[in-house]
Amino acid sequence: MVARAPSEIKNKKKREAVYNRQKAEKKAERRKAKDARNEERERLGEELVPKLIPRTLENTRVFDADTQLVAPDDREILAKEEHDEFSAFYGAGIPPKVLLTTCRKPSGVLIKFCKDLLQVFPTSVFYERGNYDLQEIIGYCNNRDFTDVVVVNENRKKIDGMIVSHLPNGPTADFKMSSVVLHKEVRGHGKMTKARPEVILNRFGTRLGRRVGRMLGSLFCVDPNFRGRRAITFHNQRDFIFFRHHRYVFEEKEERMKKKDPNEPVRARLQEIGPRFTLKLKSLQVGTFDPAATEFEWKQTKEKNKQRRLFEL
Repeated sequence: MVARAPSEIKNKKKREAVYNRQKAEKKAERRKAKDARNEERERLGEELVPKLIPRTLENTRVFDADTQLVAPDDREILAKEEHDEFSAFYGAGIPPKVLLTTCRKPSGVLIKFCKDLLQVFPTSVFYERGNYDLQEIIGYCNNRDFTDVVVVNENRKKIDGMIVSHLPNGPTADFKMSSVVLHKEVRGHGKMTKARPEVILNRFGTRLGRRVGRMLGSLFCVDPNFRGRRAITFHNQRDFIFFRHHRYVFEEKEERMKKKDPNEPVRARLQEIGPRFTLKLKSLQVGTFDPAATEFEWKQTKEKNKQRRLFEL
């Protein structure tokens, strides 16, 4: 007799009972198979019976023509990057000059977050938005040699977006922002320093990813102060860009000598400074910010959102 699917049972209590029984049986079968495999591994060795790799969105990722990973030494990509909008910053080492502002009528939480960002970007200045349009602000910045404009937005006193416009000719990235934690809200946070930070861009592997990574990296000085021991990380995972801000210290010689093995390698210890937030790219617009623009290098669509194993960055 074929067992009925829980969805075919109309009675709620019976449906739940059948579902829970089937779930427990499947769990017991998986456990039994795992125990048998572990016994076989102990008997034959791990080389003959390797551990099974669980299926995740990461290792079952699918690729199309636009999301293929690019080799770090790809000559075509490197040649294009030598002449893109960020080449003057990376090649000649021109220090960035970032204008930081907010949406109209910012809340107190947004102002505090901008104070934290002023410490994150060493060469940034904050200007109150007032009643100016963003296009007017960009025109003002172009006349005063600013290299980037960063606008932080909020909705109902909740920080939810960031716009980064590279000057003078773009591009402009629009990010959704979430999981914002202020500097003082980070548990055991370290002290802010003015040292130029080291910037770590992790897992920006596609053409779009490299371009977004170069844009984020151009907001910081290309020559970090290593004595400051301050590191900023943009870590991309499943198209979510996680921002973290740490300082690090190395173990002193005396601490290593106290250990049983004095030849143990030096270890670095991390302390988070904050703030902390997550970015999700919504669009990459050609040129500087224009609300009526129709030309985009990349734009998020509903069709792309449905493909859970297709990652753009």
